[in-house]
Amino acid sequence: MRAAVVSDIHGNLPALEAALAQIDAAQPDAIWCLGDLVGYGPWPNEVTELVRERADLCLVGNHDLVALGTAGVDVEEFNPEAAAAARWTMRELSPATREYLGSLAPQASRDGAGLYHASPRDPVWEYVLTPDGAAAAFATAPERVILVGHSHVALAFSLEDDRLRGGVAPAGTEVELSVRHLLNPGSVGQPRDSDPRAAWLMLDLAEGRARFERVEYDLRRAQDEIRARGLPQGLADRLAVGL
Repeated sequence: MRAAVVSDIHGNLPALEAALAQIDAAQPDAIWCLGDLVGYGPWPNEVTELVRERADLCLVGNHDLVALGTAGVDVEEFNPEAAAAARWTMRELSPATREYLGSLAPQASRDGAGLYHASPRDPVWEYVLTPDGAAAAFATAPERVILVGHSHVALAFSLEDDRLRGGVAPAGTEVELSVRHLLNPGSVGQPRDSDPRAAWLMLDLAEGRARFERVEYDLRRAQDEIRARGLPQGLADRLAVGL
């Protein structure tokens, strides 16, 4: 099984289109999405429709749940820019988008891999960014390969004989899956690891390897549309620096 793993698209249609073009060239067996299709970006319905058409498996993320008005997932949890974008997104969602997002869960298991939007301990909200967070994920999840999103940072942690290693995974990082691994593909639509290119992960479970990929996209188009829709200026500015 060769799966292309994407996450945290956040309504950024040009970034998703560029990632899918690169994924198509790689010809994976499946596309898995770890959630947060909407929020921040100006194309929530278009992104959701494209993911619905292309992804073989998709999770729901916290921004998706907030946009749906899900009980217990409150917009007050967000910073002011994220909250403003969430309220805008709530008003924009089409019935078809609401139906699809509402059908999704925040975690799943496929081909021996565990998929979680945020973390195994809390699939909706917990960020896995540190060795302590990774250790807790390994202790909670039973799977040999753990996939998480949510942080917008591409990461690779390994656990062997109680030795934890790893951290940020720049573009081109290759991982041999000979021991337990936790992998975050990074964000398609709003990277936060100082690389503004759209991020995704090629996971080859049959061969036991993974590779972290990045692809350029029409960033100016995304910025212009964010401004045109009246979304916060900072959401456009941050795309250029990957933060």
